[in-house]
Amino acid sequence: MTHHEHQHEPGHEHHDHGRLGWLAEVLPFGHSHSERTLDAALEASDEGIRAVRLSLATLLVTALLQLVVVLFSGSVALLADTIHNFSDAFTAVPLWIAFSLSRRAANRRYTYGYGRAEDLAGVLIVLIIFASAVIAAYESIEKLVAPRPLSNLGWVMVAAVLGFLGNEVVAQLRIRVGRRIGSAALIADGQHARVDGFTSLAVFVGALAVLAGFPIADPIIGLLITIAILFIVRDSAVMMWHRLMDAVDPAVVDGIESAAASVPGVEAVHDVRVRWLGHRLQAELHVMVDEDLPTRESHRIVEEVRHALFHAQPRLAEVNVHVDPCGHSGLDPHALTEHHRRREQYRP
Repeated sequence: MTHHEHQHEPGHEHHDHGRLGWLAEVLPFGHSHSERTLDAALEASDEGIRAVRLSLATLLVTALLQLVVVLFSGSVALLADTIHNFSDAFTAVPLWIAFSLSRRAANRRYTYGYGRAEDLAGVLIVLIIFASAVIAAYESIEKLVAPRPLSNLGWVMVAAVLGFLGNEVVAQLRIRVGRRIGSAALIADGQHARVDGFTSLAVFVGALAVLAGFPIADPIIGLLITIAILFIVRDSAVMMWHRLMDAVDPAVVDGIESAAASVPGVEAVHDVRVRWLGHRLQAELHVMVDEDLPTRESHRIVEEVRHALFHAQPRLAEVNVHVDPCGHSGLDPHALTEHHRRREQYRP
């Protein structure tokens, strides 16, 4: 027996609204966790959209100001940093689209909704970051092979500091919002912006080195920026791999298992599975109850389990609970389908 909808909170009497049932659904009197979860998910998507909109504007202004300095200074290190800032700004676009898609309701084709679009946007972000590393490396190597004199070093240093400040503001915004709403893609993009800020400081150091009589420092700094970008690519790729492969922190699984086991009437909990869909969690688990209980009582225990889990894990959007009888009668309720189940299917 699998339960998909949490109809009401324990402690709230369920009423049959009859012909006026539609009125109860549109008026703000409901108490269901499914409604609260939907509202929270929509608010999280809206917050993500606001974050990417603001970060896009901030980084575009930063990169455009840096580009002006690049055009009359000739600094390849600053050019590498500027290119990366432009790419970082435009990584907000796929995230914006993904957050907008995640607001759509599930349907008969996309039965789990559109939350996975956010993870796909994260993959695209990783590819964009990698492309920016390739461009920065090319420009730096070309400058090493055919050195060009730098000018307006003072402005280069000003632009580098500006790049650091713009990126750090964006990094704090993206990481803070990403952690609050549980978005791995937004957190990855924030970490990307943070390291970009430090690479901007590297441009500042390179300009100081050129002033001190080491002109080759500029393309060398460009190459160092490239290496830093590649480290970001690695870390971000690992994070997105975990999301696409439905990996979660084992502590989340432990917390869900513990909360379910604490519900009166639950004799055991097993086969707990949890995964992220965008910035929302989905879980399924089995609970064992006394097999002599009537269906109504078993269902009540399941709803108590779901109620406890929604409180224990605020990012949980959906919980499916399967009820197993304890088996004290000696009969195996799963004997009919046991040969269809792979023993290696789940390992705690």
